[in-house]
Amino acid sequence: MKTAGPEPRRGSGPAFFRRRNVLIAGLVLALFVIGPLIATWAIQRYVTFPRPPDNAWNPRARADNGGEQLWIEADGARVEAWYLPPSAASATAPLMIYAHGNAELIDMRAGDFTTLRAAGVGVLQVEYPGYGRSGGSPSEESLTAALVAAYDWAAHDRRIDARRIVGYGRSLGGGAIAQLAARRKLAALVLESTFYNFEDVVAGYGVPRMLLINHFDTGAVVRRYPGPLLVMHGTRDRVFASEEAEKLAEAAGNSTLRLYTCGHNDCPRHWELVLGFLARNGVCRKPDPETSHEIISVC
Repeated sequence: MKTAGPEPRRGSGPAFFRRRNVLIAGLVLALFVIGPLIATWAIQRYVTFPRPPDNAWNPRARADNGGEQLWIEADGARVEAWYLPPSAASATAPLMIYAHGNAELIDMRAGDFTTLRAAGVGVLQVEYPGYGRSGGSPSEESLTAALVAAYDWAAHDRRIDARRIVGYGRSLGGGAIAQLAARRKLAALVLESTFYNFEDVVAGYGVPRMLLINHFDTGAVVRRYPGPLLVMHGTRDRVFASEEAEKLAEAAGNSTLRLYTCGHNDCPRHWELVLGFLARNGVCRKPDPETSHEIISVC
């Protein structure tokens, strides 16, 4: 009588090899599909939000410029902001909420606002989430949340005139401050060296639109923005061409465009122009030309 003999070990037959081949093929396919997606995300993350240089870190700049440190809860993270009060005494002062460029820190810009503060304008610098000492991670959503939270703090502070809060954004910060303008009422909006639509900029480097992470549709915001808009840009800008500024000014209902012979990071600050713009639009008042020769407005 013949016996069947021992059963073969599981997985050693043709069915096992077929399943293993299918699994390997699936893993290879996943690597080819998921790998580029991860690489695309990483490239966008690095290019959009690069790490600021090591010498940008200077927390003493706040005290050196008479600033007040604030911690704002936004998008589940604590974000740092510096309030730089006006040096001119006032019961309630107008405020400029400032959003810096993508490779900067608030530490780097605290000393830039002397002219504004002397004219009676307070400045609120809001850090990017994940930058400097702030928690969280930078993204279009987290930047917007931080700016909205900063605005809400300012609107309830007795030192600040909530009717005269102005937004100012430089470079990528222009896209972020525009998102604030879409969500909160700003007395005026200033955009420096920024773009019309960030999607178009990134897609120009060959990234498919369906894979884009951050959109920053600044053009869509200014088309609906009811307040006055000042757009400043350098004609030698190689990051965002000056045509971006021209499109922004054309899309807005009430805009002022100023082009300068400079690049992306070397344009001088035209605070007298900004103050004049604020004066013409009711945020600041102009000095009487018969009694004062100053070109700087007083807020």
